[in-house]
Amino acid sequence: MLTQLTIQNLVLIEKAEMALQPGLCVLSGETGAGKSILLDALGLALGARSEARLVRKGAEKAQVTAVFEMEGHRAVASVLDEMGLEPCDELIIRRQLMSDGKSKAFVNDAPVSVKALKDLGEMLVEIHGQHQQRGLLDSTQHLALLDAYGQLHGEQSRTAEAYASWREAQRELAALMESLAQASREREYLEHMQKELDALAPEVGEEERLAEARTRMMQSEKMAQTLDEALAALTQPRAVAEALRSAERVLTRSTLAEAPKFAPALVALDKAGIELQEAIGLLEALGAACGYDADELERSEERLFALRAAARKYQCSVDELAQRLAEVNTRLGALHTGERQKTALESMLATRREAYLKAAGILRKAREKAAAKLEAALVKELKPLKMDATQFRVALLPKDEAQWNAQGTEVVRFEVATNKGSDFGPLAAIASGGELSRFMLALAVVLGEVDATPVLIFDEIDTGTGGAVADAIGKRLEALGRHAQVLVVTHQPQVAARGRSHFFIEKKTRGDVTTTYVRRLDDAGRREELARMLSGAAITEEARKAADKLLDDADAA
Repeated sequence: MLTQLTIQNLVLIEKAEMALQPGLCVLSGETGAGKSILLDALGLALGARSEARLVRKGAEKAQVTAVFEMEGHRAVASVLDEMGLEPCDELIIRRQLMSDGKSKAFVNDAPVSVKALKDLGEMLVEIHGQHQQRGLLDSTQHLALLDAYGQLHGEQSRTAEAYASWREAQRELAALMESLAQASREREYLEHMQKELDALAPEVGEEERLAEARTRMMQSEKMAQTLDEALAALTQPRAVAEALRSAERVLTRSTLAEAPKFAPALVALDKAGIELQEAIGLLEALGAACGYDADELERSEERLFALRAAARKYQCSVDELAQRLAEVNTRLGALHTGERQKTALESMLATRREAYLKAAGILRKAREKAAAKLEAALVKELKPLKMDATQFRVALLPKDEAQWNAQGTEVVRFEVATNKGSDFGPLAAIASGGELSRFMLALAVVLGEVDATPVLIFDEIDTGTGGAVADAIGKRLEALGRHAQVLVVTHQPQVAARGRSHFFIEKKTRGDVTTTYVRRLDDAGRREELARMLSGAAITEEARKAADKLLDDADAA
């Protein structure tokens, strides 16, 4: 609730301080005294458009400070959190307006934007007046108000849960379809890759083994070549072995073979031949032992080069080829299992959609029941306000499936028809500002226990009324004050008598300076003000007695 309103240098007000109480608070005074300035001041504090002309003549700046008691108001606490401000039990809103038209806004002494101030203000105060309406006219709030009025929290929660479950299934299916689509686009490439890598059959560590074997084989090849050259030198025609045999034949066949002095030479030649054969045998054994195989070297090189070519092609190391093959097999396998998953998810999606529609259908029926109850309650409230011709209905309009959400499958709108037989339209279709304000009063009374707005303002909603209608308005404002703080600007004593507190606004001129003053009335002051409202400028004893009766009737109610 609004506990304090302080105004400085705004239009005709030099300074005014109002300490406000819960319940119905009355603002009254002569026509033109400046009652609307108080509401303009509060509107300025809550983010209304500022203009330099609002600054009192001769002053450098105007300032309005509004203090709200916030205990238990979770929605406002959430907004404060979004603004980066700490939650609090007392909210101090301050708006400064400079003479050049610039303005500054503060919440608990922290600077904020005017937009943030306006968003906050819309949660704190609801205004209904001859020239402005804010709050219940907002059709986006009608669904929540109907659900609160019908106490449909359980039905709404179950619908929200079913919707969340359905949406989750939609997301899962969409993700799977995207995965399948991606895999399908790559199917040809994946199958080619699978075929090539399957044929290659890469193994981890194979590159290192092949490279080492190739190095050994190349070294063996060099050794074999060297041994072959040495053997060739020893065994080719006219080589050492042939020369030894030739020399030995010549000596053996000659007559010198019997000569003792040639015997050592023959023995040496024989020995050299034996040694030569032994050397040739050793070289041949080394050649056989080196393990060189030209075909094997060729096969190893072809395998190694094929593995490395595949690694370059698929942009990985040779050791990662086996992993790539496993990944390809998995992705191709997913195409087959994904189709089965798709069928299962589609079935689950259909089941959850039906569950959502069932919950939403139950919620819709509950809303229809609550709507009928609300319509009847409002019609009952409109009769004493002499608005019998005004018809009211709660329209439940179906939404397209794409617009279904956690709140259900329909839009809720409060609509009116100003006369029987005329078309229904939005609440603002009521052309008369006074009638619209009275209609909004009736709606606010019916929704009093469920509308969370802490402060309601009604500006001269009793204009053009009197007698029983004014009394009906007063009773409804008083009833509304049991659930919220209500501020009413009135000219009707029947309304003013119902207030728990009463402020009198008057305008005085001294010299060429006119100033508006605000003062709270005590019991005697209330009696005199009601008498003035009843009789005019000249207050009679009869008017005072009538005022006493109004106050007694209000106290007895």
